[in-house]
Amino acid sequence: MTTLTALTQERRLVTAIPGPKSLEALQRRSEATSGGLGLAFPAVIERASDAILLDLDGNQIIDLGSGIGVTTIGNSAHRVVDRVIDQVQAFTHTCFTVAPYLGYIEVCEKLNALTPGTFKKKSLLVNSGAEAVENAIKIARHYTKRQAIVVFEHSYHGRTNLTMAMTAKNMPYKEGFGPFAPEIYRVPMPYSFHWVGDQATITEDAIDMVTHKIDKEIGAHNVAAIIIEPIQGEGGFIVPPKGFLPALSKYSTDNGIIFIADEVQTGFARTGNMFAVEHENVVPDMVVTAKGIAGGLPLAGVTGRAEIMDSVHVSGLGGTYGGNPIACAAALGAIETMQEENLVARANHIGQLLGDSLRALQAKYPVIGEVRGRGAMQAIELVMPGTKTPNTAAMNAVVKYCQSKGVLVLTAGTYSNVVRFLPPIVITDELLKDALSVLDEAFAAL
Repeated sequence: MTTLTALTQERRLVTAIPGPKSLEALQRRSEATSGGLGLAFPAVIERASDAILLDLDGNQIIDLGSGIGVTTIGNSAHRVVDRVIDQVQAFTHTCFTVAPYLGYIEVCEKLNALTPGTFKKKSLLVNSGAEAVENAIKIARHYTKRQAIVVFEHSYHGRTNLTMAMTAKNMPYKEGFGPFAPEIYRVPMPYSFHWVGDQATITEDAIDMVTHKIDKEIGAHNVAAIIIEPIQGEGGFIVPPKGFLPALSKYSTDNGIIFIADEVQTGFARTGNMFAVEHENVVPDMVVTAKGIAGGLPLAGVTGRAEIMDSVHVSGLGGTYGGNPIACAAALGAIETMQEENLVARANHIGQLLGDSLRALQAKYPVIGEVRGRGAMQAIELVMPGTKTPNTAAMNAVVKYCQSKGVLVLTAGTYSNVVRFLPPIVITDELLKDALSVLDEAFAAL
């Protein structure tokens, strides 16, 4: 077996992006794959390690997206690779509900220990964030014997039928795909930058609005679960104002409602805590995880109070590939990496460096309306200078410039005007500063 040498952690351009080999491959992509698939970065990747992507033409690209928050511990992290190799040589599949194996059990033990709360917890493993959300809703409904699910403006929970109903943004996630699952109720989200009320009382005002809608329009006694992203991802990295999540959790407890934290994008050290709810010491009844859990392999989890997770009848949960042994091996390697390399602290360091740099750019360029986020999960919202009017054109221009210079950044936002940053937490300071210098050039070129 040949072991590949890790890529040097530096940006290097040898052709335009896309180069000729990528262009040829992208043409093949167009011919072979569904036109419904998006394309964020116009280059085809051959290799990757840590925070560098190598394309077919030999360009080394700085990755500030981590495959949408997945390769948190860096691409091809050695503990993940080693465990995956060992596992794939041992066996590839049995189906956990047919012939179980230790890896699945060990990942669940890790989730039970790591997620907030000192109470007895149990976990379920599936393949994707959307699948995990679906299962969390199934379990909450079964436990409470209630049907209604409360979600928020600007939320994103997935692309399956149920999770499309839960997701807020129509285009591109919902347009033409209905009818959607019933008993989903959307309530206001305190989006501070666009809040029309008093910023000093935003938390209290938002909680009053949310609880009034639930009490009067749904009936709290009909609600199985309230589910929220502790920082809204696709919605634009919207951080709830201080006190909102604790108040929402208390309201849920007071009314026998399961409080679910969707930590698919925020979990596993991304925000400077192992889980984002920990920033305000919120303890959910259930936590949904995916993305950063397994270093790039498809795995997701639902972790909750034991009595909730045990309420479902035998064989009511599960799936053929859920908790695949290879993905479980990867997860154990990823979690070990986070703990052994103290990536929570590293995420806080990145957050300081990234946040300070973005705020410095905001002071230079009035097109940046707001900088927000936590840890290695930061974003800038672009506006028409002097207003809060969304500036999609500026966002597109900035992203295109960064791409041309070998820096991958992602977009987001209900108003399609947010540039978001999800670098691998192992990115070096030097590499991050280089990427940010390109971002500065992009704004200067507007």
